[in-house]
Amino acid sequence: MRNASSFTGVYAAVVTPLKPDLSPDLEGLSKLIQFLAGRGCHGVLVLGTTGEGPSFSRDERLSIYQAAADVRQSLPGFRLLAGTGTPSLQETIFLTRAAFDLGYDSAVILPPYYFRKASDEGIFSWFSQLIDQAVPSDRSIFAYHIPSITGVELSLGLFSRLIDSYPNAFAGIKDSSGDPDLARSLGKRFGSDLIVLTGNDRLFSLALQSGASGCITAVANLLSPLHRLIWDSFQGGCPDEITQDKLSSAREVLDRYTPFPSLIKMMLSRLHDFSYWKVKPPLQDFDPSLVEIVLSEYLATLE
Repeated sequence: MRNASSFTGVYAAVVTPLKPDLSPDLEGLSKLIQFLAGRGCHGVLVLGTTGEGPSFSRDERLSIYQAAADVRQSLPGFRLLAGTGTPSLQETIFLTRAAFDLGYDSAVILPPYYFRKASDEGIFSWFSQLIDQAVPSDRSIFAYHIPSITGVELSLGLFSRLIDSYPNAFAGIKDSSGDPDLARSLGKRFGSDLIVLTGNDRLFSLALQSGASGCITAVANLLSPLHRLIWDSFQGGCPDEITQDKLSSAREVLDRYTPFPSLIKMMLSRLHDFSYWKVKPPLQDFDPSLVEIVLSEYLATLE
């Protein structure tokens, strides 16, 4: 049985604040994490997709991991997950070890995303070596399933094999496939043997009803109070479909203006008085001609 209670709840896939020279704004990250902790988040994922993880150097990643670990010291019970996946096995091992050395609760790890036609056997071997070399006996990892970005479909058979081979070190998955049938299938096949954290706001209630333990989403940077209402209502046995509909409507608007890193940074600045943080190339700052349009459409969903 999985220790799902360690990873239940609402997590923001936190954006990474950047200064005008594109270096990490570590003070801004500290303020943002404290903001999210005060708006219902149980924790954050640092340097995931929304955090532009693959765009940062090793040294930049380490400084960002450290800054988040430092602010967590003043937030008892707040959980930290690290995005550590790269196409390089050795680089991923190094980053995963570093995150655990800093006290992170878990790592959320992309599959090796350059060789998109790798077999299940090859991907299992990659995760197996990673776990053997980087995961302490008292920690566990999540596989990050986001085939629209990586081009890599992680199969139910692969999850089953990882569970069987590493019942303590392989905790589960962040499922950002956006596939409702998969959300249902994960619960039916694995039950509590696989911790599932959905990455799709529109599927949050469905995922919870299918046995998911919570969510990790980009939109939680903006709307974690809604996620928390849905979460708390479900725990109390009264699913909140009204709030889910509102969250789904907001996500539908935001999906029209991706990519999320530049969009969410703009909205945090306009709606919550954060600095207007830059994004790393190849991403570009949000199109100024669309700012008022997206804000108007977004705010209308919350009325």
